[in-house]
Amino acid sequence: MEINVLNINGQETGRKVVLNDAIYGIEPNDHVLYLDVKQYLANQRQGTHKSKERSEVSGSTRKLGRQKGGGGARRGDINSPVLVGGGRVFGPKPRDYRFKLNKKVKVLARKSALSYKAQENAIVVVEDFNMEAPKTKEFVNIAKNLKVDSKKALFVLPEANKNVYLSARNLQQSEVMLASCINAYKVLNADVLVITEGSLKTIDGILTK
Repeated sequence: MEINVLNINGQETGRKVVLNDAIYGIEPNDHVLYLDVKQYLANQRQGTHKSKERSEVSGSTRKLGRQKGGGGARRGDINSPVLVGGGRVFGPKPRDYRFKLNKKVKVLARKSALSYKAQENAIVVVEDFNMEAPKTKEFVNIAKNLKVDSKKALFVLPEANKNVYLSARNLQQSEVMLASCINAYKVLNADVLVITEGSLKTIDGILTK
């Protein structure tokens, strides 16, 4: 699949790049995508939720009423879960939600996500660019020139660029990410991918090992 390379003014440079069919032309695997997205979202969870159980609620341990003959549910002290203000039965406890996925599964998920974007013609290739200073207005102009300002765009850079990152930080519709950190969730969550030429080489090197 050939794509024209644009400059930051949105003009064609006259060059074309060929997207690697081993990455952008495979049959997407939906189940692998589900697993990878599930793992990514699970890893974002803090897992610090906690509710007090019967033994942790502050209150007297005196038995409030007789065991039988009261006409209601049997209960002991005022901390009983059947009473308002009592402890909670089987409440949430702090836990780690992370789980393991094999490397080959994660690689296939990234390939599947990129293949979906290629099928949707939602990939824009732009020549490598830099910004002399962090200016949000200048980044907005770049997005307008590339006709992605009205879409949720993921800009993929080959290496860390502080000025570009700071310029896009306040924009809800735009996100900047390194090619080495690209994942299935971020790709699928974006409406369009803006990939620099250098990033294509980095992605090829990572996903075709």
